[in-house]
Amino acid sequence: MSTVLTRPQDAAAAVDPSLNPGATQPGPSGPSASGRGQRPTPAARLGAAARHAGRAGWKSLAVVLFLALWEVGPLFLASPATRVFLPPLHEVLAAGARLLENGQLQSHLQASLTRSVSGFGIAVVSAVVLGLLIAWYGWLNSFLNPLLELFRNTATLALLPVFTLLLGIGEESKITIVAYAAFFPVLLNTIAGVRTVDPLLIRAAKSLGLNSFRLFQKVILPSAVPTIFTGIRMAGTSSILVLIAAEMVGAKAGLGYLIVNAQSSFLIPDMYAGILTVSVVGLLVNTVLVALERHFSGWRTAVGSDT
Repeated sequence: MSTVLTRPQDAAAAVDPSLNPGATQPGPSGPSASGRGQRPTPAARLGAAARHAGRAGWKSLAVVLFLALWEVGPLFLASPATRVFLPPLHEVLAAGARLLENGQLQSHLQASLTRSVSGFGIAVVSAVVLGLLIAWYGWLNSFLNPLLELFRNTATLALLPVFTLLLGIGEESKITIVAYAAFFPVLLNTIAGVRTVDPLLIRAAKSLGLNSFRLFQKVILPSAVPTIFTGIRMAGTSSILVLIAAEMVGAKAGLGYLIVNAQSSFLIPDMYAGILTVSVVGLLVNTVLVALERHFSGWRTAVGSDT
């Protein structure tokens, strides 16, 4: 067994290579710099863009095929009588452009959005607060659950005549029925979200001395946010659908009124333009709610992501 002795200057050069003039210094192309220092080549960027475009194209392929069938079907596959009631897509888009040009579409859209946002906001705030209280206090749950089950299983549109008789045909009845339709999806998902919080997290927070308010702020609400937003997304869809139906019955403005008035006046392309506007509005509302859900529940992604 032999021992290798190293001169002091050699040992110092081994620790700090700059002390050895003849040593070769590691350049920026070393292993530590190659991963972060190099920028992606144009070919790599082009490949990433192509993959992203391919995924986006595949996701939108079904919609494109549906729109193409809507354009081609009435022109070449449907009979002339059917074509009157199912115009091709370009006629619908032309009718929508005319409604935009004369300002009718904007006024009807503004009326519907005002009612929908007002009722939806009232429903979300009241349902989240009540859902947190019901899920946290068992005595309140046992007291209110029978009444809530009774109203939850009552169809919203069945109560439209009641709201109209009590509140009139003005804005109050429309906003109230939207709030009623959006209330229960948010309420039920809030209760489910609170009840599915991991009990270990609650016990750990209590052992750290958190009071009830801090426990709700730091543990209960963050854990229940994804489930609550599922209910909010369902409520957003329900509020739009119920509002359109309510506007068809008794209103002088709104997308529902535009659709039923165009149908009564035999303006079929205008009717389909209103229906297409409702679809686009619903898609935009869902997109906004998904973005908000990702923003408020981003900590879950951070915890579950690979490091």
